[in-house]
Amino acid sequence: MSTMSNEDKGVALILEAEKKVKSSQGFFGGLFGSASKLEDAADLYVRAANMFKMAKNWSAAGTAFLDAAKIQLLNLQNKHEAAQHYVDAATCFRKSDAEEAVRCYESATDIFTDMGRFTMAAKHHINIAEIYESNVVDLEKAIYHYEQAADYYRGEESTSSSNKCALKVAMYSAQMENYPKAIEIYEQVAANAIESSILKYSAKEYFFKGALCHMCVDVLEAQRAVEKYCDMHAAFQDSRECKLLKSLLEAEEEQNVEAFTEAVQEYDSISRLDQWLTTILLRIKKSMNEEPDLT
Repeated sequence: MSTMSNEDKGVALILEAEKKVKSSQGFFGGLFGSASKLEDAADLYVRAANMFKMAKNWSAAGTAFLDAAKIQLLNLQNKHEAAQHYVDAATCFRKSDAEEAVRCYESATDIFTDMGRFTMAAKHHINIAEIYESNVVDLEKAIYHYEQAADYYRGEESTSSSNKCALKVAMYSAQMENYPKAIEIYEQVAANAIESSILKYSAKEYFFKGALCHMCVDVLEAQRAVEKYCDMHAAFQDSRECKLLKSLLEAEEEQNVEAFTEAVQEYDSISRLDQWLTTILLRIKKSMNEEPDLT
């Protein structure tokens, strides 16, 4: 005798759930405990979702969790359970339908913010931002959701988590050539870092990135910014980042592309440049009317 597959079990549970929903409606449903039937239906949808997860049918699993969420929210007014099911649905849809995953996370964040659960809302705004970073590349939307997360974390006094999200906003803002926004964030996060004995060391990285963003806009402003950063944080003056900035500013002022390239290569030989730094440095170099080539 053949046993049912997980997929078949999931389908059977869905049919059972649908019967429960149907029997909860109408006159007799109201008389004979429609709420308990709907609770049973939600539970059956969740069990079906787990069967589909075991069968790796992520779309069916997501849909079943979504059905459970709707019953909990619209029929039973159980906000917490609804939010959790929306998150479960989103987790499944991330493997099959990124846009649907976003919609489910958004439903969850709406409920969590309504309940005053801002840390939970922030966490799922990050999930949405990550989808817009990788699955559905839309940096403007990624920025928006990282900003939301940063605001919520800040409101809950989670400074470290807030800064982490804000730095993502700065990184993508600079990528999209919104340098003033990036500069403001880098300077703010650096100023906060200086006040902390644990985070003080990381301030040089944020000052470095802020100054490079300034260089993309105006050399004189960049020079003033580097002086200001050195005044704010004495350790920055002796850092390799500050020395590189001074060499680059000098090269840019003299329109000396060769000196600019040498300074970058020397720095890169000790501290490897990441993709973001490479992109920004190429933009600065290109503005010096030369081919963008750091090699």
